[in-house]
Amino acid sequence: MTTPRHWTLGMKLALVAMPFLVLSLLAISATLWVSWQLDGGAAAVNEAGRMRMQTYRLSLSLATGDEANHQRLVTAFENSLALLRSGDAERPLFVPWDDTVRARFATVERDWAAFRGQWAGSTPVDVSALRVQAAAFVDDIDALVGAIEVHMSHWTALQHLLQLAVLALAVTGGAVLLLTGYRFVLEPVSQLKRAIERLQSGDFSARVSGNSSDEFGTLAAGFNELAEQLQSMYRNLEAKVSEKTSELQEKGERLQALYDMSTLIASATTLEDLAAGFTRRIAQVARADAVALRWSDESNQRYLLLASHGLPQAMAEQEQCLAAGDCHCGMPQAAPGVRVIPIRSLPQDSLKHCARADFETVLSLPIRLHERTMGELDLFYNAQVSPSEAERSLLEALVAHLSAAMENLRLDSLAKEAAVSQERNLLARELHDSIAQSLAFLKIQVQLMRDALASGNAARIQAVLGEIDTGVRESYGDVRELLVHFRTRANAEHIEPALQTTLRKFEHQSGVKASLQMQGQGLPLSPDLQIQVLHILQEALSNVRKHAHASRVWLDVQQQPRWRFEVRDDGIGFKTDDPGRNETHVGLRIMAERAERIGATLEVISTPGHGSSVVLELAPMTAHAAQAPREEAMTT
Repeated sequence: MTTPRHWTLGMKLALVAMPFLVLSLLAISATLWVSWQLDGGAAAVNEAGRMRMQTYRLSLSLATGDEANHQRLVTAFENSLALLRSGDAERPLFVPWDDTVRARFATVERDWAAFRGQWAGSTPVDVSALRVQAAAFVDDIDALVGAIEVHMSHWTALQHLLQLAVLALAVTGGAVLLLTGYRFVLEPVSQLKRAIERLQSGDFSARVSGNSSDEFGTLAAGFNELAEQLQSMYRNLEAKVSEKTSELQEKGERLQALYDMSTLIASATTLEDLAAGFTRRIAQVARADAVALRWSDESNQRYLLLASHGLPQAMAEQEQCLAAGDCHCGMPQAAPGVRVIPIRSLPQDSLKHCARADFETVLSLPIRLHERTMGELDLFYNAQVSPSEAERSLLEALVAHLSAAMENLRLDSLAKEAAVSQERNLLARELHDSIAQSLAFLKIQVQLMRDALASGNAARIQAVLGEIDTGVRESYGDVRELLVHFRTRANAEHIEPALQTTLRKFEHQSGVKASLQMQGQGLPLSPDLQIQVLHILQEALSNVRKHAHASRVWLDVQQQPRWRFEVRDDGIGFKTDDPGRNETHVGLRIMAERAERIGATLEVISTPGHGSSVVLELAPMTAHAAQAPREEAMTT
């Protein structure tokens, strides 16, 4: 079987133009050949015309007896005859021979032979006879020229005919080529343009008609295939748009569910609020008829019903606490994921509560965090349900959020307990370092009062009462100072406002004028470190109030190159090396212990009669170490 031959556009145009090209070449060649013939004939006419001139010159030389010139003219005439007879291709020159031209040329040769032989002898020349004979010979030459011209007129007519033929071929070939170009090029291009315009306007049924085997046929087939694909895509576009819209709506609902769950987690302050809100929202998201959220103990042996939504009251009471393995719901799972429990396909005694409640399917999801099972979420349906992968993923993500939120609530509770414990320890330490010492002193004085009363020593009784009064007053002052200390709050940015507040309270409590002076710029201290510094400074001010009898107090703070706090007064001063004084007043020991806990150095400078000075200096690494956790917390 032979395959059909495919003609390209170039081959078609070449086949159409080839006949006209060949005919044009032939016509042009024939025209050139006729022109060549006309050029040769014209040269022959000129040469014959020279023969007439030569005849007259020869007659004149015979009449005048110029013998030398006579021989030259005879030779020239014979050369002209020979040239006409044989022609000259180089000039070109040749006689267009036909019967008439041959007869006229033969007459000229014959008359030339007679004319030459008659005047070749020594006979005197008859001028009148010579003139008559020369005129007759010239007439023969004119007849030859006329015959040549008549023949050349035929060639001229042929040349005109050939030129008309070339012109006709040019016009016809141009018209044929235009028609061919329109048929094979312009018309397919126009069809393709119209089809593209229809396609652009939304008419996907546009096609290009054409079964040719050239390039435009291939182009038309490709366009029709493309249009068919576009039409097919357009037919399915509405379904795809509907499908994508449904997917986007579903994803939007999932995002909304995650957002609502995040909002719930952020706003929930107790585990009960979190559980109740989660069950309500998960019922809406999963389109469940009922929801049960169970909390597991540490050993995963019991599951407590923490919250429920949509469960019958009887079922909620009966499944308030489930032992592991008693029901398909309260069953530990080794791996996370949704477990589908078909109720109707299981034995009736295994899920009797669900069967009585007309539930058909239960979806069970373990609540896990860090490979630890914290509880279980159960979704109840009145119909057979098989969740898709997207629904499974959403439920698992919501349960993961729930487990993280439950853990955060637990950690917050532990943090609050730790904070309360820390506050209690701080309160106990403050009471031990201040009021407890005063109460111990008062206890001793009470015992001394009993002894004085028993002995009846009135002077001793008065002295002990004075000591008791002084101790009670100091205890009262200590209590007021502790209340002020416990209300002290650090500033998140800088300690200066807290220092000013402390000095104002000191002035109000003691009546002593106090001033603050800040120098330099340094990194802010962390809130915890600020609290410790404030307690040390408050203890120093308390010692000033109790023992210094000062009229003025100064607090100088230097921030660079390290933090340095100095409390100065103009009081009575004391001896720093007096051991008895340290045993009586524990304020210096309390400040030293606090400074040691924060890695700072404490120096006490005092001269009797010239006031005292307490200097607290923080190590550079202490300030930076205290600042680093704060900055990390801000970035996270």
